[in-house]
Amino acid sequence: MTTLKIHNPASGALLAELPTDDADSIVAKARCARAAQPAWAARPLAERIAIVQRFRDAVLAEREALATTLTQEVGKPITQSRNELNGLLPRLDFFLAEATRALADENVFDDGAMRERIAHVPLGLVANISAWNYPWFVSCNVVVPALLAGNAVLYKPSEFATLTGQHLVRLLHEAGVPRDVLALVVGAGAAGAALLEQPIDGLFFTGSVATGKRIAAALAGRLVKLQLELGGKDPTYVRADADPKASAESLADGAMYNSGQSCCSVERIYVHAAVYDAFLDHFLKTVDDFKVGDPMDESTYIGAIARAPQLDVLDAQVADARAKGATLRRGGHRLPNQAYAPTVFTEVDHTMALMREESFGPVIGIQKVTSDDEAVALMNDTRYGLTAGVYTKDEAAARALLARVNAGSVYWNCCDRVSPRLPWSGVGDSGIGLTLSTHGILTFTRPKAWHLRAP
Repeated sequence: MTTLKIHNPASGALLAELPTDDADSIVAKARCARAAQPAWAARPLAERIAIVQRFRDAVLAEREALATTLTQEVGKPITQSRNELNGLLPRLDFFLAEATRALADENVFDDGAMRERIAHVPLGLVANISAWNYPWFVSCNVVVPALLAGNAVLYKPSEFATLTGQHLVRLLHEAGVPRDVLALVVGAGAAGAALLEQPIDGLFFTGSVATGKRIAAALAGRLVKLQLELGGKDPTYVRADADPKASAESLADGAMYNSGQSCCSVERIYVHAAVYDAFLDHFLKTVDDFKVGDPMDESTYIGAIARAPQLDVLDAQVADARAKGATLRRGGHRLPNQAYAPTVFTEVDHTMALMREESFGPVIGIQKVTSDDEAVALMNDTRYGLTAGVYTKDEAAARALLARVNAGSVYWNCCDRVSPRLPWSGVGDSGIGLTLSTHGILTFTRPKAWHLRAP
């Protein structure tokens, strides 16, 4: 039997050794889920909502234990693990509040003789291959609305966050979701590949661009609904009229929170020359105050890098930037317990991998610009398009600039933010499809058109 070993990235300690699913077990789970889905969809929506409400209550009741598990298996500082669970609650509240309205039939025409309606019916059986960096957020963005809409779900958490995935599934089962309707798939790449072979009606993936493209190629001939939430190289522009201290403190957090391991972390900063020096001074002072240490320490801000190979990526970006003339202002090296020092470069340009390729670590390049047009051109000089932001006192200017930027989400005077009320989507290599918002509830359905003529 193949097993999955889960280690604490900060200490190296073995946390668990779990049996993995093979092709046969995944086939069996898919068959059972397919068979169970019609009865689940036939249950009144109010019952499915009540189940999710009980799940929400259980998350709240077990929050501290769940946060500890998350920190132990991904190296996220304990305060940030609690923040993720605290942030999950209003996200669940949104789904609970909006599901009835979003999923209701729509009457679009009625002249007395002919009526036209749109029904939103479940896709059927969907698969979710999820991520490790925000496993509660990312998983629930898919699993919860998919279940509310009446689908069965094959859920494979990241192999780096499987213990959290187990808790998620356990709590949903205890809340009332039938075991066959929500099936946990344990494993790494081979398990994910086996999922793609099943007769699914939708595939929802969060992860790297490379893996996303392989999934798209594998499903290209299957006519399966596909959602890919991929990477980002998220830019922000600090305009000449921005508050240098406030913007620096905000962007330092946006770049370094969760050790920069987020698809929407700030990864490129462009600062107008008029405020550049003041901004840089405040930015470095803020970074200097970030404590690197034991993720279980309440005062730790920078924890472990979850995946050891990512340290090589960061080292390569640092070496490339230095070789091409960038100035290293802070960090640029590994630390004990699989951590990476908060790293800041200036005098950067787009010949450097640091400014082109996703870092996914506490590494940032800050580039001086002399005009709004230069900033926008640099922000759009990327194959990604997930988020982008502008810091300025002028809302009209911010709106005009952001309208020119190719990104799924844009920010004025904020960053690294996700709202359940707004769709989460990307441009280019940042992915296709969406989650969140009422659109993200309906993405787990297909429209059925009704033509009803009175006799």
